[in-house]
Amino acid sequence: MPLLIIAIGVVLLLILIMGLKLNTFISLIIVSIVVALSLGLPMSDVVKSIESGLGGTLGHIGLIFGLGAMLGRLIADAGGANRIATTLIDKFGAKRIEWAILFASFIVGIALFLEVTIVLLVPIIFSIAKELKVSIVKLGLPMVTAALAAHAFLPPHPGPIAVAAEYHANVGLVLIYGIIVAIPTVIIAGIWYPKLARKIVPSAFTREGSESFGIQKKFKLEETPSFGISVFTALFPVILMALGAIVDMTQPALGFKDSWFTVFIRFIGNSSIAMLLSVLLAIYTMGLRRKIPVKNLMESCSSAVNALGMLLLIIGGGGALKQVLIDGGVGDYVSKIFEGTSMSPILFAWIVAALLRVCLGSGTVATLTTPGLVLPLLSTMHGVNLELVVLATGAGSAIASHVNDAGFWMVKESLGMSLKEAFGTYTVLSTIVSVSGLVFILLLNAIL
Repeated sequence: MPLLIIAIGVVLLLILIMGLKLNTFISLIIVSIVVALSLGLPMSDVVKSIESGLGGTLGHIGLIFGLGAMLGRLIADAGGANRIATTLIDKFGAKRIEWAILFASFIVGIALFLEVTIVLLVPIIFSIAKELKVSIVKLGLPMVTAALAAHAFLPPHPGPIAVAAEYHANVGLVLIYGIIVAIPTVIIAGIWYPKLARKIVPSAFTREGSESFGIQKKFKLEETPSFGISVFTALFPVILMALGAIVDMTQPALGFKDSWFTVFIRFIGNSSIAMLLSVLLAIYTMGLRRKIPVKNLMESCSSAVNALGMLLLIIGGGGALKQVLIDGGVGDYVSKIFEGTSMSPILFAWIVAALLRVCLGSGTVATLTTPGLVLPLLSTMHGVNLELVVLATGAGSAIASHVNDAGFWMVKESLGMSLKEAFGTYTVLSTIVSVSGLVFILLLNAIL
């Protein structure tokens, strides 16, 4: 019965979001109430469970999420992202232009959210495509691949951060393992697959894109921050979190005791502190150093956070649904089904996230809902690499982007493709990111 109730809940969510066009957050709360009552939760406990799930999810990630948005906006508004992209494209040259865009998008994508990366980089690749007389789709596919992989695997993106908190995984290790998994994944999906896609849907590679889509502020290159400082600012949180993770990994192996130095590195490597220090650095490098008034910089920060409101609520709604599943006893039911199972929790997390993603469209909602079903299985096992379970959840949430995913329409419209062409390029590409990611996660698990 609990699994049937979940299935009905998913169908109801689809009807509310896709059929009735209801707001995603409102739909998640309605479904959470229906599922909670159907699972036998007393009426007096339903609201408590929803509030607990929503608050517990946002309590940890709110700080990182908000600071991450500010960091991305400061870099974008200063022209730092523009400088990174154009410099790499100049260095790689016309023959290796796809590699340049992949590399630039990956660096920019670490600091910026998926949608922001696409909106920011589409005008840049549009002008490059015109100059080189090539299709925007040829250049757009590496860009969206890198943005999608960063969104699925790398903190400070909301999915990896939120799920790491749910599984009690080390965010720094998630970041390091995520980069290891993401690099070969984006090469397969962003460089190799487009060559095959050219034969499958050749018409897509004649598209010129939508000139009006996402027109951003025009920058004169000499007015933007230098390439080195732009890259350093974008990657600063990665550097700090990686340092903390390295200490965590090496201390047990080498057996050295805690000292003021290791405590300090752990402190600045904490995801929240790393993001705060990175924002302060960006305020200086992207603003004060270039004589931009503090008022203008704070306006950038405010506008970044203002745009987050609904996304934060949706993430909280996903956490609420997860909590009612746990409080309603679904977790215990799932753990009994899989009691004594030999199925890898990494594979299980990927399957659950993939199914939810295909049904719900939103990768973030799929990511946030998955832990409610996976945590009970984890509690019955020992020695599970929680960081890799986080990555497997992210990989599953990237699969088969199609018509119920806002990102699908964003990619389709920005690159000027038909529906069929978008299915043959982006839907397949997102599936390759998901499956390749899983393969490399399982390989990493075998090595560690």
